[in-house]
Amino acid sequence: MPALPDAMQARLLADPVLLDDIAEAVGGPFHVLFPERVAVNVRAFQDAFAAARVDGFVYFGKKANKAAAVARACAEAGAGVDVASTGELVAALAQGVRGEELMITGPAKSDELLWLAARHRAVIAIDALDELERVRALGVAARILLRVLPDGSSSRFGLDRAELATAIDRIDAPITLSGFSFHLGGYDAVARAEQAAALVEHCLHARTCGHPAEMISIGGGFGVDYVDPASWERFQNTLSANWFHSRPPGEYYPYHFPTPGAAMLTAILAHDELSTRLRRNGIRLAVEPGRALLDGVGSSVFRVQGVKTRTAQGEPYDILTVDGTSLSMSEQWFDSEYLPDPVLWPARPGTRTPTCVGAATCLESDLLSRRRIPLPRRARVGDLLVYPNTAGYQMDSNESPFHELRLPPKVLLRTDGDRLRWSLDATAR
Repeated sequence: MPALPDAMQARLLADPVLLDDIAEAVGGPFHVLFPERVAVNVRAFQDAFAAARVDGFVYFGKKANKAAAVARACAEAGAGVDVASTGELVAALAQGVRGEELMITGPAKSDELLWLAARHRAVIAIDALDELERVRALGVAARILLRVLPDGSSSRFGLDRAELATAIDRIDAPITLSGFSFHLGGYDAVARAEQAAALVEHCLHARTCGHPAEMISIGGGFGVDYVDPASWERFQNTLSANWFHSRPPGEYYPYHFPTPGAAMLTAILAHDELSTRLRRNGIRLAVEPGRALLDGVGSSVFRVQGVKTRTAQGEPYDILTVDGTSLSMSEQWFDSEYLPDPVLWPARPGTRTPTCVGAATCLESDLLSRRRIPLPRRARVGDLLVYPNTAGYQMDSNESPFHELRLPPKVLLRTDGDRLRWSLDATAR
């Protein structure tokens, strides 16, 4: 399943020496980032709000990628950052994100995080009544949202109806109830639109109790389109356990998504006149995409350091060992698989070879790709394997220095006339 074409990735792969030069300098696996693309994705969401004539604001879900360059690109593009720890908060501030442009999420936040967020006038999403009491005990001005537990949800996050009523009754100066938020799993635009409409009603009720309640946040869950529809349909219709070394994964991300990113926001705003309700009641809509703001923003690169052949169902296939771990391909740690095909570099003539990809650790299960990918030729020791479009959650969500291996650094690429230049992200220095 080849990834959808991308101009920056194609330019990188077409350069006869750049990838190899970076690999030689880094001396191990690395991630390549194209920070210019972050602003493009942010603008697409901002344009969707403008087209619907809705007051909206975009927060980048920082847990999707730790790169300093991504937070800087968001600050420059007029987006905020959604953080869930003091480390993330400080990292965002260091890249120019103003305190008022921070959204503080996550359960049972530390007192330090709550105090620091209040000092910087960040918006704090309150997840429980005891958390609200800890904010009140600070005795300082704070802007809060109440995180709503959707009806029928079994999530451990959010406030149920009784808890919401109690919270609204307890909030008084210097705390300001700015509005409400929710988070839904999955990628259903209709479910998000319906829950957003319910939050509008919560705002209207809160106003009758004397609170401004001028904002709602619908979280993330904006899909990314990684592969073309024909490839995705063919994969689903012909999926076989015989394609995999060891057992196949349990489930998959929807790697083809017909209304990805900002197009999904447009669909949400159009459903049942949600945009009209927001305008009529003077309510700002916030979104907190992570993955969708990183579409096309980067790739992960590993060097082949071992090749062996095995046979299954009478058919030979290769097992590569690369100089990294599946901790850099996070889907594996959720019993899934990152399906866009890696690119074998450099391009050379050869015979199509089914290939799975293992990591340089002693764990049997440490496989970057269990699927036997039909590489265009047999890989050689020293070749590079480039996994495309990994910036959203893949490249650092679960990384750790297992076996005391170095964490893959992030390499920033920028265009400079007819050439590409590279530097290290601040997190790698």
